[in-house]
Parts: sequence; C-alpha cells; structure tokens
Amino acid sequence: MARKDQNVSPDAPEMQLKQLKESQKAFKKEQKNQKKEARKRARELEEQERELDEQIDGGNASVVIVTIFIIVIWLGILCLLVKMDVGGFGSNVLTPLLKDVPVINKILPNETDTETTGDKSYGGYSSIKDAVDQITELEKQLEQAQNTNATYAEQIEALKAEVQRLQTFEDSQVEFQRIKEQFYEEVVYAENGPGAEEYRAYYEEMDPTTAEALYKQVVQEEAVSNKMKDYVATFSNMDAASAAKILGAMTDNLDLAAEILSNLSAASRGAIMGEMDSAVAARITKIMNPNN
Repeated sequence: MARKDQNVSPDAPEMQLKQLKESQKAFKKEQKNQKKEARKRARELEEQERELDEQIDGGNASVVIVTIFIIVIWLGILCLLVKMDVGGFGSNVLTPLLKDVPVINKILPNETDTETTGDKSYGGYSSIKDAVDQITELEKQLEQAQNTNATYAEQIEALKAEVQRLQTFEDSQVEFQRIKEQFYEEVVYAENGPGAEEYRAYYEEMDPTTAEALYKQVVQEEAVSNKMKDYVATFSNMDAASAAKILGAMTDNLDLAAEILSNLSAASRGAIMGEMDSAVAARITKIMNPNN
C-alpha cells in the first residue's frame, strides 16, 4: 500500500481539483444554454399569442362595424317601406301615431302622394331588391368574420396550452438543475468534500438498492463512452442539413442515431431534426422518449 502511494504524483490532487472545476464550469455553461433556449421559445410563443390577440381585436372591430351597418340598412329599409306606404302601413297605422312627433314624422308618407314612381331612389338604393342583396352580402361577410374570429381563438387556446406545457417542463428542469447543482457544490465539489471519485467508490460499497439513484446521478456525466463523445463532437461541428442527411440514412440503426442526438445540445438537436424527413424524425423521437 505504501509503495502504491509513492507512485502517485504529488500533483495528482491538484489535477483532479482542476478537472472537477472545469467539469463544473462546463455544467453551468450547459445549464445557462438550456435556460436561454427555454426562455427564447417562451418569448416566441408569447409573441405569436400577442399577434393573434391583435388580429382578433381587429376582427372584433370589423364584426361590430358590419353589424352596425346591417342594422342601419334594415332601419333604412323600414323607413323606405313606411315612406312608400307599402300595404297602407304608413298612412293607416303609423301616421295616426307619429304625425305629431317631430323629426320622426318625416318618414311618414306625404298625404298628397298616393303612389311612388319606380325610378325614384331611396336611401342610395334604386330598389328594395338591391338593398336586400346588399344585406345578404354583408351577412356573408359577417359570418366569415365570425368564423375567422373563432379560428384565431382556437389558435390562441392551442398556443396557451403549449406555453403552459413548456412552462411545466422548464420549471421541472430548473428545479432539477438547482438540486443537482446544490448537491455538487455542497457535497461533491465542496472545499472539504471527498470529491466525485471518492463518492463513487462509497456508493459502490453501499447496498445496491439504496445507492442506485445517487450513484446514477454521480456517474451520469461520465457514462458516455469515448466513441460516443467522438460521434457527438463530429456532428456538433457539422451543419444541420448534412448531419440530418447522415442520421436520417441510419434507418437500420436508429437507436444509435437517437443516442447521438440525445447527447447533443438542445439547439443542435432541434436544428438537425428540423432538417430530417418527418417520418424518420418521428421514429427517432419515439426512441428518445424517456417514458419508453
């Protein structure tokens, strides 16, 4: 045992401490990048939701204007019918009631008029048929505006649900990273702490069932083989289209493609999968699903 200690370089503890600090810096940098991506996605969704809200506000204003216009046209038609004394409604029914009411009595038929010429214009329309056709057209426009409004509302609800879903993932990720970072800072990387190597040896001596969860967390970042690290480094330095073409062609070994993508950063993984064939990307996503 003494001979083994003599062969250990006196700089070994300093080298291990340096490696641990570098590992901690890389871990924090990756955590910041993940948080930045999550915030960026949330901002994009909020911007889309805000744009849809503005479009709906404009659609609501159009609906109100068209509705008011339809009401005005119907009132004009009623006034026209009264003025023309169609069916004697103006002279026999309304004249006794409204003849002494100022302004309103202007819509009553003239006492000297017994009939109205067909070429006379009323309210900007040459005939009642033209007015009815205009109302029908406006009603169609109103229906289209209401359908558009309903479509925008559905899109907003879908976006709100997506934001809420992503927020849940983000909150869980932030909490997990906080606990993990606290564990590393207070236990593994503490000034007087035993270090990662000692903790791994300690967990290996514990009862397997008890130590399993803690042991997996300590060795998780060291589990990727050197060959996999080479794969990840290679695809990280490639453009997204080229990487997607290569990984998409690995249909006979999609498990390896999924493992490589899992070890890439979220930004690189998203860019590459966005360039893939949708069917292949869907199969890889299913393999990467942690619930499988």
